[in-house]
Amino acid sequence: MRPDRRTGVTANRTEYPVATLPTALELSNGGETLTLRHKRNVVDTVTYENAPPSERWERTDVGWTWEPLGATNRPVVSVGPVPVTTFLPDAPNATLDAIQTADSRILLAGYTFSSSRVADALVAANDSGIAVRILLDCDPVGGMTTQQAATLDRLTAAGISVKLVGGPRARYSFHHAKYVVVDDRAIVLTENWKPAGVGGNASRGWGVVVANATLADELAATFRADAEWRDTTAWERARSTREFVSIPPANGSYPRRFRPQSLSAESVELLVTPDNAEPRLVEHLDAAEESILVEQVTIGGRDHALLEATLRAAHRGVSVRILLSGAWYAREENEALATALNDRARREGLPLEVRVAEPRGRFEKIHAKGIIVDGDTVVLGSLNWNDHALRENREVVVVLHGDAIGDYFTSVFDADCRGGSWWVSMGVLGAVALSALAAGVVGKKVRFVVSRG
Repeated sequence: MRPDRRTGVTANRTEYPVATLPTALELSNGGETLTLRHKRNVVDTVTYENAPPSERWERTDVGWTWEPLGATNRPVVSVGPVPVTTFLPDAPNATLDAIQTADSRILLAGYTFSSSRVADALVAANDSGIAVRILLDCDPVGGMTTQQAATLDRLTAAGISVKLVGGPRARYSFHHAKYVVVDDRAIVLTENWKPAGVGGNASRGWGVVVANATLADELAATFRADAEWRDTTAWERARSTREFVSIPPANGSYPRRFRPQSLSAESVELLVTPDNAEPRLVEHLDAAEESILVEQVTIGGRDHALLEATLRAAHRGVSVRILLSGAWYAREENEALATALNDRARREGLPLEVRVAEPRGRFEKIHAKGIIVDGDTVVLGSLNWNDHALRENREVVVVLHGDAIGDYFTSVFDADCRGGSWWVSMGVLGAVALSALAAGVVGKKVRFVVSRG
């Protein structure tokens, strides 16, 4: 590791005079202690361990930490009042309608992309002279599918710019954001750009169209910062070194129960990780006074920052309900966590309930990443509840303020909870059984409901 010797770069980072070293200073990637002395007096000392590739040791408000080269520091942006349209994959045309009415620009960011319907709309927009750019992750978990490769081939053949984020200079573990900027509108989703997500063929997800030029421009600035650094590769170049996996696309058919609604938000906040989302979301959870509803795929550990904030709220008397996915790849983990949290709620007398979803034909799996605080603050976006997503990935989240918006997504949450399974330990079940037996002796009726239809 060689420190940057260009005096101008260093001078831009300090108000003090800068002197160049007579020779290069070589430091170990395994760790060093550096001490700066003036004569015999120690001016400053810094110690680091295990320097990650392509990262810089930075002093921040919370101490020294490694920051990827090229990392952004986006501010929290708040606008309002602003018109919004809330929607679910129940209405798969919501994103298509926005794309098909574009006038000047379409900047689409995602984790994966294999939707032929969205690709059709993007090709048509590009053919009409609209500037279309796409930014995706280069190494999604499980590999890139043959369907995605064919879709990206088609898009680039039409002249659309497609770039992948990642590789040895990657600033983020995953580019997991899911959004599209269309002219002066920002569409933020919990879903991937594939039939299971925006096509409504499998997942329960949340989405919103925010019609505001300032917020759209801020999201476009994030897109440019992510697309124009040296950790991106054009699809044409990346394709030649790749192998692809064959996974049949989702083709389920589910009832369309929730139509899009045009509403007014009192304000909308734009958050991104790892730059600014964690402290702001913790702040919202810590401010809860009445209720918190959480709909998530999984929760990555009992010490996750957002879960800890939610449990603090429960200890304050805030009613907390959590709904987790029952998908095959998450069920065992989610059942164990639900059991542990429900047992804790019983022991400590907390107003906390955790369920694992049972879709019962309404959708295949929960893929939403949403929070509703006090019925009037809704958080949605690509952010899964794990520390890696908060601190290592690029994620995009919006916070929507307004009673009508809260009502819309609360109705969705309540519908998704119907049929959700309660998970309790065998010890609790034993105690319940004994209570039932005692009730029978004294002639009382006891009815147990494990799930609601």
